[in-house]
Amino acid sequence: RNEYSGALSGLTRVRRFQQDDAHIFCRPDQVMSEVTSFLKMMDEVYTIFGLDYTMALSTRPEGYLGELELWNKAEAALEEALNGTGREWVMNPGDGAFYGPKIDITVYDALRRKFQCATVQLDFQLPIRFDLTYATESGSERPVIVHRAVLGSIERMYAILTEHYAGKWPLWLSPRQVMVVPISEASYAYAQQVSGRGPVRALQGEV
Repeated sequence: RNEYSGALSGLTRVRRFQQDDAHIFCRPDQVMSEVTSFLKMMDEVYTIFGLDYTMALSTRPEGYLGELELWNKAEAALEEALNGTGREWVMNPGDGAFYGPKIDITVYDALRRKFQCATVQLDFQLPIRFDLTYATESGSERPVIVHRAVLGSIERMYAILTEHYAGKWPLWLSPRQVMVVPISEASYAYAQQVSGRGPVRALQGEV
């Protein structure tokens, strides 16, 4: 979507953004395992980046769509997955999407500003609207869609990481990992030789 011009703010909110989005079609009894796998992957990524985050379970809003029993089962599965992480989390009553509950992940940058990046949401309505079914031993059933994003907006994550590292990117993430600096024109040819050697050549470098 296009953001409103008055809401734009550097890389944290651009006119049009990219997301590492995925939609997983699964059985209702597979929801917890899929969400658990996502939370593990998300924690691994954020731990490598050194980012702090909090989690909240957003439950059924007043204008929800679908069956109450399905909502209750889905919220219970998300709650169990959250408890399985061993991390603290909070309840956010009534703040789920109309189509399903979700886990909101809030990331903090070096200045402790809050950003919404990763998310995992359940969607009961699109399978109904598209009349999606899968074959079972007794006939057919309707799947659930698990919508998830780890980084969320790629542009926003760039901004958060730039602030977080204060411009001093880790070696593995830096776009310029090594620089060979000749002290005079006389040593320029030698600097070129050094940059072409194995250890330096394997990295992103320049003279």
